Amino acid sequence: MIFLRYESFRQYIRLYPVNTFLIAACIAMFIVLTATGGTGIFHLIEFGALTNVEGLNQVWRYITALFLHGSWSHLLFNMFALFVFAPPLERIFGHVRFALFYVVSGMFGNLAAVMLAGSDFWVGMGASSAIYGIYGAYLYMTVFQRQMLDQASRTTVYAILAMGLIHSFLVPNIGYWAHIGGLAAGFVFYKILGGKIAR
Repeated sequence: MIFLRYESFRQYIRLYPVNTFLIAACIAMFIVLTATGGTGIFHLIEFGALTNVEGLNQVWRYITALFLHGSWSHLLFNMFALFVFAPPLERIFGHVRFALFYVVSGMFGNLAAVMLAGSDFWVGMGASSAIYGIYGAYLYMTVFQRQMLDQASRTTVYAILAMGLIHSFLVPNIGYWAHIGGLAAGFVFYKILGGKIAR
């Protein structure tokens, strides 16, 4: 099972520096948000959340929104997913390609959310579009590169996707288009980057 984490804290930082940075950056931004006015919608927009308000849909928001979270539960849920599921992919890709994969998958997930948001006022933020990109990479492995994952890991991929997508549609105020867009982007982008074991 590749998703079980056995590393010590120091080993984790040394082996997965990009993922460590992503987790630390999300936590730091949440602390800054709460210290400077909380996680209200307009404060989140000020700090770079996505929105369909005209004049506030700059390209850089597709990246900054990946590091913002609207509540402690939102942050903890996403950071747990990053902590558990991202390390094997950073090992497979290598640090630079993993960083590129993460940002691009998240951006495309956010783009899907903005394009399909409709005309009602909408705000989006969170690492989940990129996290679903990671799930998309594992889905590609499960379908086309079965030898890269053991049976328990393949079963976990199917289970986390089934539960995650059901949760996305049943729970209010979750950006399911960002999840679906990130999943599709990760699936495709994994193939483009070429998922070979880093030596």
